[in-house]
Amino acid sequence: MALVPYEESGVHGLKKFHNSEATYHFANHSIRIRQNWKELGVAAVVWDAAVVLCMYLETGAVDLHGRSVIELGAGTGLVGIVAAMLGARVTITDREVALDFLTMNVRENLSSNLQDKVSVTPLTWGKSLENFSTFDVIVGADIIYLEETFPELLKTILHLSSEDSLVLLSCRLRYQRDQNFLDMLKQDFVVTEVHYDSNTDVHIFKAHKKTPRNEL
Repeated sequence: MALVPYEESGVHGLKKFHNSEATYHFANHSIRIRQNWKELGVAAVVWDAAVVLCMYLETGAVDLHGRSVIELGAGTGLVGIVAAMLGARVTITDREVALDFLTMNVRENLSSNLQDKVSVTPLTWGKSLENFSTFDVIVGADIIYLEETFPELLKTILHLSSEDSLVLLSCRLRYQRDQNFLDMLKQDFVVTEVHYDSNTDVHIFKAHKKTPRNEL
């Protein structure tokens, strides 16, 4: 659900986004992700937060085998693709306009048996949530940036989460509003920073719903 470009180390840092594809190596696979900055903007490029989250998942810090995972604001789908390669049953979501591009990346990088465990589904935050149940793991990379979307994003995460669900959010804390979202999240979730990548200035936070005991 990315609409506005960030300053990524100036003009030189942005050049990589204009490449038509980028290649990554995760889960013993070479993953070729197509990018389309010209037509879809930042919704169709790979951001550092997605790469760092994939690296974190690859360490086995979270056991994904056989678990249900939903990726929010998937963009190119890299995180969801890696989660599927690590054994998860994955629902990869973004707005309708991004789905054809997203589906292409999924099909080109996953074997037919893994594709059977992945669905690409439209999801606008806060809308038609009755079509979705809860998931074991909710992931999002660089989806915290537009302040006007925060209430709907939080509503979506709440709907998708049970008391046993794990939320993983990977992001840079560029502005005070980013921290404001984490503060909003803490009203309903216990939030902990579990990883920081100093090379990219990317943080990973995990969250799980508060129970009455947590609130004491």
